[in-house]
Amino acid sequence: MRVYECDESEVKELKKVLSYDPYLDNNLIPKVPELSNKDIAKMTPEQLKEYKDKEARAAESLKKLSEDKLANVIFVRQDYDLREGRALGIETSKSYLYLKATDEFLDLAEEKFKRDFKTIKRTDPEIEKKFIAIKEDEDSRANQGFGSIFG
Repeated sequence: MRVYECDESEVKELKKVLSYDPYLDNNLIPKVPELSNKDIAKMTPEQLKEYKDKEARAAESLKKLSEDKLANVIFVRQDYDLREGRALGIETSKSYLYLKATDEFLDLAEEKFKRDFKTIKRTDPEIEKKFIAIKEDEDSRANQGFGSIFG
């Protein structure tokens, strides 16, 4: 796990990146309806060609996407928490991103941050320790709460 900091000016764009999954983006991978053999048999030759072309475009787009290592840095599939510095009792002009993932993912995430953002960087060790401690304490209390609910 690592903690990153960024200026408030980039938080809006960071939130978009954190919530984005390219595999769910119909602009990148065209949606192809699943049709039964019966439905396909009813198609005219033109409709069948159009359907097969759309399938081929979707397969090619999926292949290209899967080969792009930085496109596969998908934060929404990781454990992350983005907070304003003032909510953590830290520097108020910054926001902090807690990111729990594999080292391989974290290294690629840093590469993506360097490419796409100007102010995101790994925060200093003291702030990192503080945020991780806060996060672990909250998670522990939440787990205890669930334990008392479900007995």
